[in-house]
Order: sequence, then structure tokens, then C-alpha cells
Amino acid sequence: QVQLVESGGGLVQPGGSLRLSCAASGFTFSTNTMSWYRQTPGKGRELVATIHSSGGITIYEDSVKGRFTISRDNAKNTVSLQMTGLKPEDTAVYFCNARACLNYVCGPKYTDWGQGTQVTVSS
Repeated sequence: QVQLVESGGGLVQPGGSLRLSCAASGFTFSTNTMSWYRQTPGKGRELVATIHSSGGITIYEDSVKGRFTISRDNAKNTVSLQMTGLKPEDTAVYFCNARACLNYVCGPKYTDWGQGTQVTVSS
């Protein structure tokens, strides 16, 4: 079955950096587009960044452009999110998932989410 295990979160001061990792199993990782999402209390999951299967195309939401970098290692079935210039509004639980599109509507591919990793940005 699909397993997604996120790690690397923590407490960091504004302006600081963190690197999140996601280990994936149970599906053919190398052929899937992967994304990072985040969720805060009372809000739904928000798409943060996406990387295509080969790693050649990356897409970022405006709020994180220039600060976050998504990457992947298809040999290790991992996807990472390097976060710099962190702001208090980046505080959230971060999740990874594959991303799929149907009739030009895109969203998370798997219903089996991991536990996520908490990122807290605070002084």
C-alpha cells in the first residue's frame, strides 16, 4: 500500500531554514509528479510546490517562490523541500503526496496521507 513518511520539521526563528524530506513507497515513485502541501488549523490542505517525475519542472505557489526549493531523488524514492527565509505564516503541518490530473483538474493522487511534519516559525 502507499506509504508517505514526512520528516525534518521543527521550531525555527523567522528568517531561518529547514529541510523537509518525504520517503515514499507502495507506488512507482519515479513516474509520478510529487507535491508538498501544508495545512493549518481550520484550513484545508494548501499546495506549496510540485516537481515533475524527471525533476526537470518545478512549480511553486506565489507565497513561497524564491524561498522554497523542491527536489527529488528517484533512486531513493524521496522528495525534499528546502525552506529558507521562513516566515510565521509558513507555520503548518507539511505533507507530501503524488499529484495527478484528470480533465485538467489536478489534486493529490493518493488518499493515504502520511502523518505530516510540523513546522513552527516563531521567535
